[in-house]
Amino acid sequence: MRLTSIVKDLEFDLVQGDLDLDLDVDAVAFDSREVTPKCVFVAISGFTVDGHSFIPKAVHQGATVIVVEKDVQIDHAVTVLKVRDTRDALALLSANFYGKPTDQLNMIGITGTNGKTSISYFMKSILEKAGKQVGVIGTIGTMIGDQLKKNKNTTPESLYLQQIFADMVSSDISHCVMEVSSHALNLKRVAYSRFHTGIFTNLTPDHLELHNSMEEYFEAKSQLFQLTSDYNIINADDPYGRRLIDKVKHYKSKLITYGINHKADVYASNIRYSIDSTIYNAHTPAGSIEIKVNLPGEIYVLNSLAAIACAYCSGIDLEVIKEGIQAVEGIKGRMEVVYKDKSNLVIVDFAHTEDSLEKALLTLRPYAKGRIILVFGVYAAAGELGRDKRSSMGKVAAKHADLSIVTSDNPKDQDPDVIITEIVASMEAAGGSYKAIVDRKEAIEYALSIRQKDDIILITGKGHETTQIIGKTEIPFNEAEIVNEFIKR
Repeated sequence: MRLTSIVKDLEFDLVQGDLDLDLDVDAVAFDSREVTPKCVFVAISGFTVDGHSFIPKAVHQGATVIVVEKDVQIDHAVTVLKVRDTRDALALLSANFYGKPTDQLNMIGITGTNGKTSISYFMKSILEKAGKQVGVIGTIGTMIGDQLKKNKNTTPESLYLQQIFADMVSSDISHCVMEVSSHALNLKRVAYSRFHTGIFTNLTPDHLELHNSMEEYFEAKSQLFQLTSDYNIINADDPYGRRLIDKVKHYKSKLITYGINHKADVYASNIRYSIDSTIYNAHTPAGSIEIKVNLPGEIYVLNSLAAIACAYCSGIDLEVIKEGIQAVEGIKGRMEVVYKDKSNLVIVDFAHTEDSLEKALLTLRPYAKGRIILVFGVYAAAGELGRDKRSSMGKVAAKHADLSIVTSDNPKDQDPDVIITEIVASMEAAGGSYKAIVDRKEAIEYALSIRQKDDIILITGKGHETTQIIGKTEIPFNEAEIVNEFIKR
């Protein structure tokens, strides 16, 4: 590809070398380890590593154009372009390099603290029932057709993201359903991507180590709804959702609301809950229909309503929507029953925030004839914000679980004993019953060993994840396998 096509619409200053717009470019990279000859290298200022420090390595490996946002001195015959923001530049260059693939996809972006993954699964199923070819990008990975590939982040970096979009186009995918994280929006990963529809789920405290406050977190999430061309679909039951409704109702995209307890365009009535499913009447501007969701609790009523609202906006028939929702028999790591017999139930759930943990426990409480034994930890988050999260989750566990086994989640570089001590302190203050076991496998096995008739064991925090990060080491860790192997022994 010619350089002129790659730098189209990019604002820059030429600070070194010749600007040969007919120059052949074979690749774009922001990681110096991925630089190849005839490559444009974009120097990103990261949180821990500055790409400007790796410019000599990139040049040595064959980069012919360097894009920077800082003043640099390069003693090689390369072209250097200076821009205001290299993250923004990377997103634009990547979209240009891969031929702006989102122009050829019907893009559905989902953002919010909780619920993104289940909505993406509901949407994938509905669209496939409607005869569409669907790709999904999110927490569990990237799915193109039936092929699943793990992602490093919920939303990959812009370069990798545009490559995924291009792969979808070449695979004849018509619709892409994508979880859009606040990190991705703040760090320009989805810039220059065209979204037809945006969906907002809810906002509760999470990732405040990046955003510093709930206000910043809200502003980050709300960026998605400036990128949409057709529809903004927003949860009217959520306080931040109602703020967002006021913010976007004058945008060019049409506003569609959903909810249970507040007036909305798409809503539920006559809700009937059970331990493994929920049945309700879904009402849309196109009519009403009875829906069965094969997951328990109000949260999955709301999440399925979001998918129904999106499908309605896509002109999909209500019977097809119903068929798509009911075809989702379960979602890995989302209230997933990993063991069941006449006496006990063992459930794995991704709940890793105060709000999602409380909702999971409240969902199970009406069906607990015995105790609810909770196994949980809090992933590593530094400073005061990390301590606040541990305290709030400890209070939720103390209030709603009969016994909590406090353990490690992904401690990473932090001391797991310190994390657990802070959780335990809040549980003691709230009068909760607990036992602390640092080793997560031992904690799960202890919970299983003390189970009695009619107890429900809920293991939260990791959900679909099959590894645990301790220090800088990622070790295999499959909770469903741990449960079943212990019970088999």
